[in-house]
Amino acid sequence: MDDSVPAQRGTPAPRPSVPAGPAPGREAGDGAEEKPVRFGALGTSSFGWRRVLPALARCPGTELVAVAGRSPERAQRFADRFGCAASATEALLERDDIDAVYISLPPSLHGEWAARALHAGKHVLVEKPIATTAAEARAVVALAEDRDLVLRENFMFLHHPQHDAVAALIAEGRLGGLRSFRGSFCFPPLPAQDIRYVPGLGGGALLDAGVYPLRAAVLLLGPGLRVAGATTRVRDSDGLDLSGQALLVSPSGVLASVEFGFEHTYGSSYSLWGERAKLTVDRAFTPPAGHQPVLELVEQDHAEQFTLPAADQLDRSLAGFAAAVAAGGAAASPDEARWRQEAVATMDLVDQVRARAVPVAVEG
Repeated sequence: MDDSVPAQRGTPAPRPSVPAGPAPGREAGDGAEEKPVRFGALGTSSFGWRRVLPALARCPGTELVAVAGRSPERAQRFADRFGCAASATEALLERDDIDAVYISLPPSLHGEWAARALHAGKHVLVEKPIATTAAEARAVVALAEDRDLVLRENFMFLHHPQHDAVAALIAEGRLGGLRSFRGSFCFPPLPAQDIRYVPGLGGGALLDAGVYPLRAAVLLLGPGLRVAGATTRVRDSDGLDLSGQALLVSPSGVLASVEFGFEHTYGSSYSLWGERAKLTVDRAFTPPAGHQPVLELVEQDHAEQFTLPAADQLDRSLAGFAAAVAAGGAAASPDEARWRQEAVATMDLVDQVRARAVPVAVEG
C-alpha cells in the first residue's frame, strides 16, 4: 500500500454514552409507554429560539410546557411559536406540570437559577457553563445530590459518538502511551452588543469557548488535571478576556494545551499524541447534524481514516437527559455522578486558568 494514502476503515466499537434503561417515548420493559419529561424553559435566548426549543418540541421524550423570560412580550413570542404557555420566571418554577427546567440565561445567572429550580424540586438542564466558579458549581451539585435530581450542563459535544470512538481507539492501545493532548475552540468576533462582551453577565472567551477544550481534556485524560500556566489577551478597557491559552498536566504526566477565543477564524478540534500514533478530531465541538466525522490516525509509516456516521448531538443530549430523569435515582447513578464530577472539575480548571493567566492588554 502507498503509505501516503490513508486507509479507510469503519468506526471502532464505541463505549456507551447514554444511561441504561428505556429511552423516553419508547416502550418500557413492562409494556407501559414512558411519559415525556415536561420542560419549562427559563430564558429567551437566541440559541434557545434557534436550536434547543425546536429540538425540545420535536423530541419524543420531551414536552415543552412553558417558557419564561425577563420580557413578557418576548416570552409570549416564544410561547406562540412553540405552542406552549408564557410564564413569569418565579411562577414557572412553581408549576406542578413541569418536571424539568432548561436554563439559557446569561452565564452569571446559571448557578443561581439552577439552585432555585432544584429547590423547587425540578430536574435541571443548564447551558454551559454550569456556574462561573468552582465553588458555585460544587454548591449546585451538592444540592442536586441532596434532592436526588438530575443536573446536567447542555454540553452537546459530549453526546456525539465520535468521542466514544476516540476513547475506544485509546483503550485498544492504538496510540500507545499518551504523551500529549491539544484542543482548540476559536471563532470570529461577535456583534458588539453580544452579552459575551459584558463582564457582569459572565462574558469572556474562557467561559464561552475555553470550557470546551477544557471539558474535552477532562473527558479524555480523567480527573486530577492541574493548570501549569496560562496567558490571555484581555480588553484594555475592562479586562474582559478575548482569547487565551493554557498548559495543563495530568496525574499520569500527560501534557495538555488548550487554546480558545473569539477573535480568530473558526477552529474546533483536538488531537491526542501517543508513543505509537497521533489521533486528530476536526469539528470536535460543533459538528452539524448531517456531518460525517473523520478521525485521522497517523502512525510512523502510514495513516488511517475512520469515517463515522452522522449524529445530532443536540437531540442526543436531550434524549440522554430525558432518559436519566425517567430512570430515577440520580444521586446514586454512576452516570449522573460522572456528569456532576466532570462539571466541577472543568470549573476547577477555569478557576486555575484565571488565577495563573498572564494578561496581555489589547484594544477592543
